[in-house]
Amino acid sequence: MNNNYLNMVGLAYRARKCSTGEALIVKDIQAKKVKLLLIANDIAPQTKKKFIDKCNSYHVPYIEVDDRVTLAQAIGKSERVAIAILDEGFANKIQSLLS
Repeated sequence: MNNNYLNMVGLAYRARKCSTGEALIVKDIQAKKVKLLLIANDIAPQTKKKFIDKCNSYHVPYIEVDDRVTLAQAIGKSERVAIAILDEGFANKIQSLLS
C-alpha cells in the first residue's frame, strides 16, 4: 500500500483536523463533521460493521487501510483502529494518494 498518505494523516492530526476513538468518531459522523474515515484492516468485525453502517447512513466515504499499529504511528499515538479526517482538503488529498 502507498504509505505517502500516512504523511498527510500526520499533518492533518497536527493541524487538529482528525478525531480518534470510537465514541468520538461516531459522534462526529452524526454531526456531519467527518469528510473521510480511515479504518484499519485488522479491526474487530463488529466495530468495522458499526463504522461502515454509520458511514453509509450519513454518506461519509471510508477507506480500509493498513493495520492499527501503522495507522497509529502516523499520528504518534498507540494503536488506533480508525481515524476520522475532519477537513475536506486533507480528505481529498488522502483519497487521491490511496487511489
